[in-house]
Amino acid sequence: MSKPSPTRTTAKATGPAGISDRRTLRANARKRIEDGAVTPTYSADRTAVVKLLNDALATEWVCVLRYYRHYYMAKGMLADAVKAEFLEHAQQEQAHAGMLAERIVQLGGEPDFDPDTLTARSHAEYKEGGNLRDMVRENLVAERIAIDSYREMINFVGDKDTTTKRILEHILAQEEEHADDFADMLEGWIGE
Repeated sequence: MSKPSPTRTTAKATGPAGISDRRTLRANARKRIEDGAVTPTYSADRTAVVKLLNDALATEWVCVLRYYRHYYMAKGMLADAVKAEFLEHAQQEQAHAGMLAERIVQLGGEPDFDPDTLTARSHAEYKEGGNLRDMVRENLVAERIAIDSYREMINFVGDKDTTTKRILEHILAQEEEHADDFADMLEGWIGE
């Protein structure tokens, strides 16, 4: 008596609930390929996410400009140490702007660098500060604004766009470090 031949199965990979099989993944990848990295499983409101990211981009550029002004205008006995912080933070904020602009493009949007509208779209204000301590205080306020706005964006995006969420979380962590730096400076401030 011969053994029964094994039953052949289709090359369909099934997994836990919510995990697509190979055939579905392959078919979905061929749909709307002009959307690049945004596949049919993207569930966030792309228009809303791009707008949020463009507002964050404006905020970052306003912060870059404010930090550079403070770097060049800082005077006084503590200026050298504080200037180094201003320069470092300006460079980090510019890196944040780059990350945001890249993500906007990945989502099929266009980064808005229009200088005529930057301050109107920015969450943070462009405050010059009258002296070194005012500059530190204004940067702390701006970082606190950024912290709250990034937290709100993270909550809005949630798990619908995990890549954007990770980018925002990375930026938020640095904004919290910046705020902590400036809070420490103000706490130990001597003089005006």
